[in-house]
Amino acid sequence: MDEPPVMLRPRLLAAGWSDGELRRRRRSGELVAVGRGGYLPATDPRLVEAAAAHALRIESGEPLRADDSVVSHVSAAVVHGLPVWNLPLDRVHRTRDRRTGGRRTPTAHLHAAPLDAGEVTEVGGRLVTTVARTLADIGRTAGFEQVVVLADAALHRRLVDPEALQQALLRAAGWRGVPAARRALEFADHRAESVGESRSRVAIARAGLPVPHLQREVSSGQVWLGRVDFAWPGVVGEFDGRVKYGKYLRPGQDPGDAVFAEKQREDRIRDEGLRVVRWIWDELRRFGEVSERLRRALAGGR
Repeated sequence: MDEPPVMLRPRLLAAGWSDGELRRRRRSGELVAVGRGGYLPATDPRLVEAAAAHALRIESGEPLRADDSVVSHVSAAVVHGLPVWNLPLDRVHRTRDRRTGGRRTPTAHLHAAPLDAGEVTEVGGRLVTTVARTLADIGRTAGFEQVVVLADAALHRRLVDPEALQQALLRAAGWRGVPAARRALEFADHRAESVGESRSRVAIARAGLPVPHLQREVSSGQVWLGRVDFAWPGVVGEFDGRVKYGKYLRPGQDPGDAVFAEKQREDRIRDEGLRVVRWIWDELRRFGEVSERLRRALAGGR
């Protein structure tokens, strides 16, 4: 079956949507801007292709490209290979070391901001802001959840360390948005292994639930039962997006076999008296029911 086309703003408006609704859905994470006036659902696998297309646009150059500028912001995140979940990819971003002179068009954004030589690196033959500077820039302008997804991934892949992030924030002291960037970057955790796990951490915190242990090893005597995404005393939390995207698939293994093996693993964990709560992608947007299941489990209910 053919995939549905990218949703274009004129068609959405003609179908009864409003610009206000589009903005709300972008802020909530339901829609991601791709290209000029185009949108995709945040769970659409073509967003990987959109990031690849954005990378090609970086290579091709933009009308606002300046010889003294470097790739920055979300474009730098794409170059560094970070997951740009729910970040608009409609403009290629570059920054040059100037106090004024920033410009923007529908397809490009040239930023003017202080930029030290130590905040610039080379990736694939192109100059780009370092991971730390990139995260600080995006942290000042994007939503908390989007920034956590990026920072978790950067820390997990050892592309940056907490000290470098702190230094980047110190250099940006006094700039607009730095307090928001600091909240998101200090919340980041290298143990989160996927976009879904990072978003789950944010949802758990927003629900006021106790802070979980991440990637906890579970054993029965000398027998290793597995590693779980989230753990509290007596309770295990699992984001159920992993088998679907092949994390547990071994070479030549059928997806159905992986699902069956995962069920057996969960049964063994339950046999140890642990209560298991699972949630899926769609529940991350409306986490209320999941948070209630977790509260009942933490209180000893089923």
